Amino acid sequence: MIQTRTGFVQGAVVFLVLLCGVVIADEGMWTYNNLPTEILKEKYGFEPTQEWTEHLMKSSVRFNSGGSGSFISPRGLVLTNHHVGADALAKISTAEHDYYREGFLARTESEEIKAPDLELNQLLSIEDVTDKVNGAVKPGMSVAEAAAARRAAIATIEKESLEKTGLRSDVVTLYQGGKYQLYRYKKYTDIRLVFSPEFDIAFFGGDPDNFEYPRFNLDMCLFRVYENGQPVQTEHFLKWSAKGTNENDLVFVSGHPGSTRRMYTLAALAFLRDIRVPYQLEYLNRQEIMLQQFGGKGIEEARRAKEDLFSVQNSRKVYYGRVRGLQDPEVFRKKQKDENSLIAEVKSRPDLKDLGGAWATIELAQKSAKKLLVKRSLLEGAQAFNSQLFSIARTLVRLAEESSKPNEERLPEYRDSNRASLEQQLYSEAPIYEDLEVAKLTEALTFFVSKMGESNSLVKQVLAGKSPSERAIELVEKTSLKSVSVRKLMAEEGAKSISGSYDSMIQVAKLVDSASRSIRKKYEEQVEEPERQAYAQIAKALFAIKGTKIYPDATFTLRLSFGQVKGYEEGSQKVPAFTTLGGAFEHEERHGKNPPFQLPGSWHQKKLNLDLQTPFNFVSTADIIGGNSGSPTVNQAGELIGLIFDGNIHSLVSDYFYEDKLNRAVSVDTRGMLEVLRKIYLAHELVAELGS
Repeated sequence: MIQTRTGFVQGAVVFLVLLCGVVIADEGMWTYNNLPTEILKEKYGFEPTQEWTEHLMKSSVRFNSGGSGSFISPRGLVLTNHHVGADALAKISTAEHDYYREGFLARTESEEIKAPDLELNQLLSIEDVTDKVNGAVKPGMSVAEAAAARRAAIATIEKESLEKTGLRSDVVTLYQGGKYQLYRYKKYTDIRLVFSPEFDIAFFGGDPDNFEYPRFNLDMCLFRVYENGQPVQTEHFLKWSAKGTNENDLVFVSGHPGSTRRMYTLAALAFLRDIRVPYQLEYLNRQEIMLQQFGGKGIEEARRAKEDLFSVQNSRKVYYGRVRGLQDPEVFRKKQKDENSLIAEVKSRPDLKDLGGAWATIELAQKSAKKLLVKRSLLEGAQAFNSQLFSIARTLVRLAEESSKPNEERLPEYRDSNRASLEQQLYSEAPIYEDLEVAKLTEALTFFVSKMGESNSLVKQVLAGKSPSERAIELVEKTSLKSVSVRKLMAEEGAKSISGSYDSMIQVAKLVDSASRSIRKKYEEQVEEPERQAYAQIAKALFAIKGTKIYPDATFTLRLSFGQVKGYEEGSQKVPAFTTLGGAFEHEERHGKNPPFQLPGSWHQKKLNLDLQTPFNFVSTADIIGGNSGSPTVNQAGELIGLIFDGNIHSLVSDYFYEDKLNRAVSVDTRGMLEVLRKIYLAHELVAELGS
């Protein structure tokens, strides 16, 4: 599980070359309006047509709960990962029916179960609005004025687009502020569960195997999209390939990578390495222990905590991988050399020399980020109040205040363009478990005290003379926000209801809101806006030196990656590109059939029916990151040949750089999915719908 030094050094070289605007290997998370057609044609002899590109783009969907997916039938069937669907699975599960653990299959559409608050987005168009956004910032404006002007311009663009088209409209910041583009989405909110396998095969190998390879996981989940009470009729969907793929084949991944920091300067990466990532690891480690202790109380407690625990453990492992990469001194030596070269190039050109101060600006911003980190994380990041009920209370408090402002002056999440999505989450009928809320809030308040000190005035006001445990119990027991009807009434009455409320959670949300807003404002003015302006200058320099054929950092918007199906060598060991269904049983035997290396009973019961040589999982050099989970892997014909669900251990530093010697994306093979749908789950109706 320990990343080799060689892997990091190789990755660093590629990363540093990228920052100068040159892309090599199978690198890049490309926007659909700036695909690497020349690279694909030169390296693979493939040139995507406009029809191919549009079809793949419109077949892809984004899960707003975090993840990706794709339409795979003309009747709105959507494929994603089990772990992407986990949030919905947990919310529709009960003590009697734990679909997250036991699995689920709807044999008819009438049996499909609606997810309470799931939203899917289908990208329909992209429009460059850089000039409109930048035009709002006038010469001589202060940092605060520039930030306000830019936010107002973005709010206006989004609102006008929503009113004109009826589509969800998001202005996306690319190249850390170098460009702004308007993404318009068709939004779907009636999403119903169709199929999920048992947790024990969806996450076979558990945390020990997470980010490892070889893998043997059926990390898949099927939903259906409805509109006006009927399955949506989809023109664009991916045809299921029963033939699958072979080693060295060219493959594509269409998904929504969450965020990368490959354009970051040395100073910004040093802040992450030394301050931000270690702090986040401390927080995650405490969360993991708390959730394990809560889940250890009993079967029902374990069920309630399972999805949260999975998410925390996954994040913890990701951050450990990131910090190991950043701690390799060779990475920073090469980064320093390359950054110095780029700065020298900028200063040597008369048309660019005025941009040379960007690096110093970013370095100064890191000093402010360090000072603000703890308070910002605790208050605005709500780490001090890790509670679903607190999140609801904060939303109601801010909704009342922000709604009284002109749209262009509101916090982005409360703009008109985001109102429908906000209300869908706010009015969710998903269950809220009081015992889990108390456990999470107790730990959060304890963390708050440990970081701010018992003598801190705000800590004293929040605790109100009680211990973190006593205060958490009081806040959870005395709030009425568990009721959706109460939330709706408070939202409708607005400021009047909030100002006169004696609800415990509303009271504490009001108590900390001023301090939270203050720290948010400081961060925007001292870190975000200076960085945005500085990175925009670096992007301008890169465009001038190398042209616009460079990809931006990931932003949880639709991107296309590419690569080859390919195994790799780790030391003296050759790691094969494919695993098989039979390999899953062998993997179980090697670990004594002990959890988490224990296959579901259904697999043992139907083992003799299976073709054990069927490919199960495979790896490729496609460039992915968190958020790509659930992305379709397709061949040159645009056919579905796999489902992204993970990266190997060497991919964990992809947030900062990419290399193709060891870095691999892991997919579930369509042949493996089809074999078990037919022979283990007897899902004949689904197999027929897939056209296989």
